[in-house]
Amino acid sequence: MAFPTSVNDQITDAVTQSNVKVVGEAPAIAMSSIYQTMAHSTGILFENAVSAQQQQNTLSQAAANQGVMQIYTLDTTAAAGATEKVAQTGVADNLTSLLTVLNAFR
Repeated sequence: MAFPTSVNDQITDAVTQSNVKVVGEAPAIAMSSIYQTMAHSTGILFENAVSAQQQQNTLSQAAANQGVMQIYTLDTTAAAGATEKVAQTGVADNLTSLLTVLNAFR
């Protein structure tokens, strides 16, 4: 002790040791707090990533559903006729019909 006091030396030594213990443990407690905060932040990061993936999946399903609905709303007969006119796939049928009529006159 630096100077004599009316307090018992054992009490002052105990208080001094307690203060040394607190000061000595402070860096370890601070690091553990940092690690816990980092782990929590990483957990939130993964939660947000999963949420974004789920929302993207929902949007993809909605887009596919809209595409299928648009396909099914087309009139299939009109679409087949338009496809035949655009692709001119009916030319072979017309030539076959014409050949059959010409062979009938022989």
